[in-house]
Amino acid sequence: MLELRNVTKSVAGADHIRDVSLTLRHGSLNVLLGPTLSGKTSLMRLMAGLDAPTSGSVWFDGKDVTGIAVQKRNVAMVYQQFINYPAMTVYENIASPLRVAGTDQARIDREVKRAAELMKLTPYLQRTPLNLSGGQQQRTALARAIVKNASLVLLDEPLANLDYKLREELRAELPKLFAEAGTIFVYATTEPHEALLLGGNTATLSQGRVTQFGPTIDVFRQPVDLITAKTFSDPPLNTIVMRKEGARFLLDGGVGLPVPPELSGIADGAYTVGFQPHHLSLTRPTANAVSVPAKVTVTEITGSESFVHLHFADAKWVMLTPGIRVFEADETVEVFIDPRHIMVFDAAGRSAASRRKLAA
Repeated sequence: MLELRNVTKSVAGADHIRDVSLTLRHGSLNVLLGPTLSGKTSLMRLMAGLDAPTSGSVWFDGKDVTGIAVQKRNVAMVYQQFINYPAMTVYENIASPLRVAGTDQARIDREVKRAAELMKLTPYLQRTPLNLSGGQQQRTALARAIVKNASLVLLDEPLANLDYKLREELRAELPKLFAEAGTIFVYATTEPHEALLLGGNTATLSQGRVTQFGPTIDVFRQPVDLITAKTFSDPPLNTIVMRKEGARFLLDGGVGLPVPPELSGIADGAYTVGFQPHHLSLTRPTANAVSVPAKVTVTEITGSESFVHLHFADAKWVMLTPGIRVFEADETVEVFIDPRHIMVFDAAGRSAASRRKLAA
């Protein structure tokens, strides 16, 4: 078990990581999700022992390892910017941690071939990294992490340089591979959909702080605050400020949303209502869905779906809708919001649902 206890990392007076406490268990998949510069790599470096915290401590299986160098820990780390030994063949690059550990040649052959097959590297084992494509070099680095059989494996956006098909295959295979070995598997990404595909647990990060940690689907569906909800939305979360009066959220112009039953007891007042782009639709999904007249600003067509950028009142929204949709700029369209899928946050950005549970 890996434990971070009130860990802070400051550089030149600026906090890169702020008061983070996490517990990661053997055999678990843990995603670090956040935008660039949110602290994902800094947090991984603290987990690995590449950096020491300014305050707080790091524990592994009940032992304080805060001051122990990475060379004395059983850790493997792979960055988006692949690192290989240029003078060695692919075979020797993959085998290098096994040779350092004094592994016998028969096992080295077995483990290297297994990892090479998984990473589609078998035809390239006798090449040097400089004779490989960028994706093949990244796969070599991943294969080396696999054969090391480390207790802690840290992957920092490792699939970004791979083609789509292989990326999808590895997203499915890597978590199973490390889970079977009892490894603590930590995977950093900027992409919410990648976190959802991987599953496991997710820690959302913002400005060096972990805003929420738990089962991935729970963090996505039940964010504790507006920052977490925005971190877990791509395209950006749609939001609008509305006023609760009795059983409805109201906006100037007569638009109103029924208050979900689980929020019926929250106080009247101003709230930020949020909903995912795919929960805004061109057809009425349920009888309780509310119609909103919104103005189109631009439409982006990807082929299988369309991103329609909208302007309503003071809000700018994005609707993700299946198929090809063609709208003129400044055209007014009727869109529907399903109150079953709204998230409600108070003036401090805290989830009204979370506060309601605490009060109950």
